[in-house]
Amino acid sequence: MTSLKVAVITGASSGIGRHSAIKLSSEGWSLALTARRLAQLEETRSLCANPDACILVAGDITDEAFVKSLFEETMKKFGRLDLLFNNAGLSDKASPIEEMPLETFTSVVNVNLIASFLCVREAFKIYKQQEPTGGRIINNGSLAAHVPRPHSVAYAASKHAVHGLTKTIAIEGRKYNISVTQIDIGNAHTSMAAGHTLGALQPDGRRVVEPTFDPIHVADAVAHIASLPTSVTVLEMTIMATGVPYVGRG
Repeated sequence: MTSLKVAVITGASSGIGRHSAIKLSSEGWSLALTARRLAQLEETRSLCANPDACILVAGDITDEAFVKSLFEETMKKFGRLDLLFNNAGLSDKASPIEEMPLETFTSVVNVNLIASFLCVREAFKIYKQQEPTGGRIINNGSLAAHVPRPHSVAYAASKHAVHGLTKTIAIEGRKYNISVTQIDIGNAHTSMAAGHTLGALQPDGRRVVEPTFDPIHVADAVAHIASLPTSVTVLEMTIMATGVPYVGRG
């Protein structure tokens, strides 16, 4: 059995994706990193312990042809796949549903759900065919997959859908030794969540300053899950700043 461990990480140009790439590289993983911004991907690679074991595939993961090419290039370079971290995500500006443009709703759903589906589909093809069969998928969910914020219809709906995607593919993947996880993150201090430190709208109409936490802890959790044998599944994990209002939010 090969000791080579290969991961595809989407949204690897910053935030949780970058931290996860750095962590996995430090543990000996070979990486295929993707995002739209090539310059930022190059910076991520430069921060990895073994940049020579990282390939960069910049592009739009909502594009079916691009996603196919991403996994083809990964297999051409490394010959196998062990982990897909579906990390790329998009949030929208908080607004009442009646003011939500269809274009905005569709953009969020395309990145958070459709792109995840496209990547899962390609990973499943590889996992079923390679020897030994199997592999791992980690989907980046959110607290919003369970308890939405006010005025977040596009983001919350897409993350609820990712929850359904996760549970469905976990069932389909069992007999092929495909292990699936959804990691639900609450207020890791990235550009997406930084605004919560200025005051986040609550269901009762108040704006409350919410705590955040260092995304390196998410990367540590991702690396731990990735280190487990595929005979072990962590179906769902929630990692959040301790003081985040969760119960009663939804």
